[in-house]
Amino acid sequence: MQENARDLYVTGLVNARALETQAIELLSRQVERLESYPEVEQVLRRHITESEQQRDRLDAILENLGTSNSSIKDFITGLMGNMAALSHAPMQDEILKNTFANYAFEHFEIASYKGLLVLADIAGDTQAPTALRQSLQEEERMAQWCADNLEHVVRKYAERTIQGAKAGI
Repeated sequence: MQENARDLYVTGLVNARALETQAIELLSRQVERLESYPEVEQVLRRHITESEQQRDRLDAILENLGTSNSSIKDFITGLMGNMAALSHAPMQDEILKNTFANYAFEHFEIASYKGLLVLADIAGDTQAPTALRQSLQEEERMAQWCADNLEHVVRKYAERTIQGAKAGI
């Protein structure tokens, strides 16, 4: 039974690591295009750094368990992140689509880390929860920023659009 619990936990860690790769790609494509929203760009750049650190933490946990990430999952989720960001690029309301997607994505990551904490407990890993909780707190902080700034971004987009200015990014 313990071996099955460990396998579930490792799969969750590998999936979370791939999810961080997706987040890094998604946010990196967004910041490349931000011009009219410097406050958003600054926060996204900070969160890219956090996401890279989260990925490093997951790598360390996997290494401690004698395994590693899945290059295939990382490639696929990274590609998905790039495609998601690019799918919003031609839209006039790109900033809104990105803002809504980021809000949802942060909550998905929060759920992932909460699930990993449960799996760590089931698998008997007493070392990793500290790192997992740190990543969870960073995701919760980013999700809160998304929630707190959603109205501001929508209002700024609307004002720029009404004024005839480039509003999408």
